[in-house]
Amino acid sequence: MQSEASDVEGYLTEVPQERRAVLAQVRQLCREELAGFDEVMAYGMPAYERDGGCEIAFASQKQYISFYLMRSDVREAFEERLAGQDMGKGCLRFRKPESVDFELLRDLLKATAARPGKIC
Repeated sequence: MQSEASDVEGYLTEVPQERRAVLAQVRQLCREELAGFDEVMAYGMPAYERDGGCEIAFASQKQYISFYLMRSDVREAFEERLAGQDMGKGCLRFRKPESVDFELLRDLLKATAARPGKIC
């Protein structure tokens, strides 16, 4: 779902009710772990930028909740843990809101925040 919302609060009001709480929790996790990042709307979804580069984003898609990890170095460091996940090139997909692995997301966010890296 590409949103026309101008901020993340507006975005969250647009998502389906059954996903809103989980997406709010993903947002809270991002805000806790990504100190020094700016929360913005990019490509119609909430995103987190450092020094003008988008490193993390999330969205409510038609069939799943997506978590975008734009750092290949972090993906490679977590290759084992991501192996069993529904993962595209840079998108971790959760088919049901209750399947979101918050422990994994927290660890990915911590690794992203630890140091800058190349954005793919």
